[in-house]
Amino acid sequence: MPASAQSSSESFSSIPGLKLRSLWFDLPLDYASPGETIKVFAREVVASQKESAQLPYLVFFQGGPGSGSPRPMGNSGWIKRAIKDYRVLLLDQRGTGLSSPITAQSMAHLPDAATQAEYLTHFRTDNIVRDAEAIRKVLCGDETWSILGQSYGGFCSMRYLSAAPHGLQEVFITGGIPSLTRPTDDVYRNTYRRVIAKNAKYYERYPQDVTRVRELVAYLRENDVPMPSGGRLTAQRFLQLGLALGMSDGYEAIHYLLEEAWIAGADSRAGRELNWNFLVHLEHQQSFDTNLIFSLMQEACYTQQAASNWSAERLLNEFPEFSLDRKDCVLFTGEMIYPWMFDTYPKLMPLKEAADLLARKSDWPMLYDPAVLKYNKVPVAAAVYYDDMYVPREYAEETADIVPNIRLWHTNEYEHNGLRFDGETVLGRLIAMVRGAV
Repeated sequence: MPASAQSSSESFSSIPGLKLRSLWFDLPLDYASPGETIKVFAREVVASQKESAQLPYLVFFQGGPGSGSPRPMGNSGWIKRAIKDYRVLLLDQRGTGLSSPITAQSMAHLPDAATQAEYLTHFRTDNIVRDAEAIRKVLCGDETWSILGQSYGGFCSMRYLSAAPHGLQEVFITGGIPSLTRPTDDVYRNTYRRVIAKNAKYYERYPQDVTRVRELVAYLRENDVPMPSGGRLTAQRFLQLGLALGMSDGYEAIHYLLEEAWIAGADSRAGRELNWNFLVHLEHQQSFDTNLIFSLMQEACYTQQAASNWSAERLLNEFPEFSLDRKDCVLFTGEMIYPWMFDTYPKLMPLKEAADLLARKSDWPMLYDPAVLKYNKVPVAAAVYYDDMYVPREYAEETADIVPNIRLWHTNEYEHNGLRFDGETVLGRLIAMVRGAV
């Protein structure tokens, strides 16, 4: 079923320096068996006074999985650089943002766990790229367009190069070149080692937090702590704050939160108690309840004709450094999903069985085709962050050795969020690399 632009749903707006157009597309839920459709949303961004200019498209694939595309707040960051040369398309990948979003409410409408799991299988990288190709044909006809993939968006970019390179003019990737063939366990073994290293740097920067974290973990293991929005704060959930350790501002986000953890009890004889504000702010730093695709499909980012079988949970046993009984410093975990989360986060609890079905699914289709990619002719420029905690640098280099026409920019100047932190500079360099100016 072809995509169809819904002109009746188009809307226009503007903010200083930018003109925005909202676009909706009806697309198949399952391209192999068209019938049921979903809505996919994209926001076109163009520089003011250039609305009628013949500009090529640059499509943005957001990180995640499960995160909607950025909402422009002004003419700044990487968008400021992009609109000099492009008409930017901010794509809400299927299931995110305004694109038939996957939420606790939408999942509750499905009758049982098997139906929920089967529905979610259509929200991986392969179908995100199919959506993009359908939209390209509507907006560009036979013309190619350029794409920019951040983190998981880079995974989408590599799938695009594998499945539909004829639609691409050039590709920019920031912190998101995946392995083409490695199993999920390889990814998580590597990630655990990187998280250990990030913990060491965190405690080197904030040595006072060694005691703070150890005391909080001990308290949470001995006390039942309800969260403001439901569920409970366990020691394991608290340590998931380490998800932020790979960002340029992640250390500070955790440290300043820990500073407000305790407050004097109302009864002076009771001593201190956990600060309610701390619990609220901690909730705001964790999005597992609101980003169900991430919680349910994170390991499925890597599975190809194999089951993940709760890879992160299984491999945790190989790393005693994460023991809660450590007498020196207790380590935060990172970008891992664990089965116990579906007993802890209130919006995940009804999806526990569906999560298990997805973890045990072994017939996931292949995402990348090395036989196609080894003949790649589309120019690719990619920022590879030397200390990236989320996307292993070594695997990016392996892939670049297989896929021709990829130029890598190795840098330790930025963390994984380099595009958000200094997007105008980062994208500017990648554009220069593709054009042979660097």
